[in-house]
Formats: sequence, C-alpha cells, structure tokens
Amino acid sequence: MFKPLIKLITALSVVLIIAGCSETNEPQKGVQYEMLPTALTEFDLAPVTEIFSLNCGHCRKMESAIPEIETLTDQTIGKMHVTFNESAQISAMIYYTAVMQLDATPDHAFMDDLFGAVQMGADATPAQRQQALETAFTSRDLVSPYQLNKEQQVTLFNYIQKAEEISVKGQINSVPTFIVNGKYQVLTAGHQDVTSIAKTINYLLTQP
Repeated sequence: MFKPLIKLITALSVVLIIAGCSETNEPQKGVQYEMLPTALTEFDLAPVTEIFSLNCGHCRKMESAIPEIETLTDQTIGKMHVTFNESAQISAMIYYTAVMQLDATPDHAFMDDLFGAVQMGADATPAQRQQALETAFTSRDLVSPYQLNKEQQVTLFNYIQKAEEISVKGQINSVPTFIVNGKYQVLTAGHQDVTSIAKTINYLLTQP
C-alpha cells in the first residue's frame, strides 16, 4: 500500500530538485539584474553598454575584464561615462574629449592611460596630473581637454548633456554597471566573477 506513495514522493522530490536547479541557473531579477525605471532605447546605446567613471577604482578593475566579457558575450561593449557629481562631470569631460575626436570608444590602452592619469595618488601634484593627461592625448595625436577650441567645446558639451540625460532617465547612481538592450541593468554586486556577469548579459540579450 505504501509503495505507490513512496514512488510519488520520490518523483515529486526529483521534480523539485530539477525546478530548484532551473531557478538557480537563471539570473534572478533583483539579484543579478533589474529593469530600468525608464527604457533608454531612444539613445541608440550599444546592445551592451558599460556605465562607468574614470574616478571609480572598481571601474578601473572592470576595464581589464572587458575583453573577456566581449569574448564571452560576442558583443562589442559600448561605454557611457556618468555625470552624477562634480568629479564625475570633470572626468566625463576628459573621456568625451577622446570619444569626440576618435568618433569611437577609446581602446583599452588609451582607457588605461586615462584611468591612470585621473586616479594618480594623493602625492601627485596638479601639474603632474595635467601632464599625464596631456601625454595620454598628445601621444595619440589628439587635442587634450586643456587645448579645445570653441567649436570642440560645444561638441563636448553635447556629449556631456546626452550622458547626463541618460544617467537621470535611467536613474543610474552606481558604477560600474552594464545596460543591456537599453532596458536592463546588470547588478555587478550580485555576481562572483566575470563569467557570471557575462552569463547574465547573455541572458538579458535574449529578453524582450
């Protein structure tokens, strides 16, 4: 009499184990990602866009992981610099000075130089910081933020204004993070490593 009941309980246990595995294997909303309060699709962002700041130490570490994430997701990752405080706005001016002249995202070597110049130690003098920035640009035959003409300043302002609008509409207040398809924000704190971040990105790329 008990054999059918035992079989039923065993089968139910197996189903629950499988269901549990399915849930843990799929990125969870509120843990690994969340929907943006307002979609940013109108801004023509790259399918995967990193939101960062040159002032952010964690962003500097994430920069070294970008090539691996691009490989794991088969995506070229775009970038957007936040402008949510005065120091971020200054760094955004530096970053977009490069972007507007390249008409592209700076490569990883250039980004390393920019992070290095902005995040020089407390012992660095203002003159040393300026020299590091000047060298990062002039070594690539680009005009530094200190040498922009009026036309370039207007163009730069447009870049900054767009970045600020995206930050405000998306209510982005922490970095680094990734925006996927202009609708989803990856919660990097909810991941243990680069592979898990890439897994969440790949999942979100398939979502409507």
